[in-house]
Amino acid sequence: MAVKTDNQYGSITISNNVIASAAGIIATSCYGVVGMAIRSPKDGIVSLLKPSNLAKGIKISVSENEITVDMFIVVQYGVNINAICESIIHGVKYRLSELIGMDVKAVNVFVESIRVNS
Repeated sequence: MAVKTDNQYGSITISNNVIASAAGIIATSCYGVVGMAIRSPKDGIVSLLKPSNLAKGIKISVSENEITVDMFIVVQYGVNINAICESIIHGVKYRLSELIGMDVKAVNVFVESIRVNS
């Protein structure tokens, strides 16, 4: 379901894919985030998504003018995961609500993997 707002000039419809892409860009700009992840339903292996496919690692739910965002991320080894998640939650809530003009009810962050540089 897309986000739809009406005003005196007409209506504006924003697709969930656009919201997910914006949320992905906001999240990956946070320090310590390597990228968005997707888990293969067949074998359960986590894959890092390319920057052009960030929306696949995000689920958007819209209900009664409130948005819920579920994000699946990969983080860098050695960083504080709690601090990264709080930064993502704060940044996505604030910047998405400013961008689309609706309240972001919740941002749920799921850490799917940790990248270790060799």
